[in-house]
Amino acid sequence: MLRALPVVIDVALLVYCLIDCIQTPPCQVRNLSKTVWLLLIIFIAFAGPIAWLVAGRPSRTPLWQPSAEPAGGRYTGRRAPDDDPEFLASIQASDERHEQMLAEWEAQLRERESRLRDHDSDDDSSR
Repeated sequence: MLRALPVVIDVALLVYCLIDCIQTPPCQVRNLSKTVWLLLIIFIAFAGPIAWLVAGRPSRTPLWQPSAEPAGGRYTGRRAPDDDPEFLASIQASDERHEQMLAEWEAQLRERESRLRDHDSDDDSSR
């Protein structure tokens, strides 16, 4: 059982690194070309996959990093929508437009209803 452990680890490492290398866009691969990394992973047991993990794989940086804001006082990284003042302002403007449109529709509806009432009352008085 202990003899099979290095083989199992090598195969698991080979499969993981091979899939990871294949799925990585070529522009993000570090140090060597993607083809060379694939050959190293396949033909050099243990060392090839480990080298890929250490030196070839793209660095995984988070999308948002808490850091000091630039000198201009404006944060240029990604923000959640509820933290973005421009997004909140666009929602506010959209809400105001919708409220205005709704008020216009209500006024038009009242006008139509009053015209219909007037038309109905004229028909009733002529009978």
